[in-house]
Amino acid sequence: MISPEGGGLHGLRQVEEPLLVRACLGEPVETTPIWLMRQAGRYLPEYRRVRSQFDFLTVCKTPDLAVEVTLQPIRRFGFDGAILFSDILIPVEAMGLPVHFNPGPEVDSPVRTNKDVQALRRPDPTEELSFVLETLRILRRELPASVALIGFAGGPFTLAAYMVEGESSKDFLLLKGLMYREPVTFHALMEKLSLVVSDYLSAQIKAGAQAVQLFDTWSGILSPRDYREFVLPHVKRIVEKVKTPGVPFILFGVGTGGLLELMKETGADVIGIDWRTSMKDARRRLGPDLPLQGNLEPAVLYAPLEIIRDRAREVLMDVGPHSAHVFNLGHGVTPETPVDSVAELVKWVHEEGRRLREAEAKEGGS
Repeated sequence: MISPEGGGLHGLRQVEEPLLVRACLGEPVETTPIWLMRQAGRYLPEYRRVRSQFDFLTVCKTPDLAVEVTLQPIRRFGFDGAILFSDILIPVEAMGLPVHFNPGPEVDSPVRTNKDVQALRRPDPTEELSFVLETLRILRRELPASVALIGFAGGPFTLAAYMVEGESSKDFLLLKGLMYREPVTFHALMEKLSLVVSDYLSAQIKAGAQAVQLFDTWSGILSPRDYREFVLPHVKRIVEKVKTPGVPFILFGVGTGGLLELMKETGADVIGIDWRTSMKDARRRLGPDLPLQGNLEPAVLYAPLEIIRDRAREVLMDVGPHSAHVFNLGHGVTPETPVDSVAELVKWVHEEGRRLREAEAKEGGS
């Protein structure tokens, strides 16, 4: 709930926690909140104008530029969450591994041995990642009180994937080879990454993040057995270290339909569901009380508006009545996504979410 004291992104004072935060904490909400992964990006003409002048890493490392691109989709669409514009590999650079984009991420001097792991540093985010924290502080001042500021980091397994492979991979055989062949070295890498990620997310919360998301994107390449042995203990430790009262912790992975129960064991407040798993199945498996996030197939946004509305309605109905839910895509917005489709989705989710809750209230009062 907000009370206007002026216009634009300024002059809005907080009278209660943002809608998205309340939904993530399982509290009653007046409608379904929505934000989209990669909502600030190449599909927006205003973002392309910024990128025509500055390269990606310069935008990430320059607070004024990162603030601007973070705010662009908020101004245009009215999302309920503004996710920090950055990249999951930013802390990897601070650990001592140079990163560049060509166009995808590439890590110089990949980590392949125990000696390589021991050489990695544990950076102080208040010093070596201060530009990220300054971006968050500015955003917290600039955003309307109704919009939650979302911080994020990459999950330790996902960061390890890039650090060991040196780039993205189709099979991740170098990563899995290290995991199976040298489990002690692999766990040492995961432990160091868990400390770095915990430090980083905790610093983001202190700088003003009202929710945080752990992008463990590549964890879906693992079997449940391997996830339990090689990933779960480390993610659980991050959640324990980072959890802050009133600041929801969201855990998201791609292709993790076989891992949902294990992801719940981490203690995360919200589980993000990708488009390969139905919300109905996720709700059945995770129980009625755990807040869920997701999970419209990103390519649906290329469809006619009536199909977008129909598919979005399916997501809302599948997650179930009276359920805590944050609407999102099953992964990020793609570069050619029509702007008008995103605008319609945000408008429709808010309207339909409100209608469903009003119907539930009437049903409960009858």
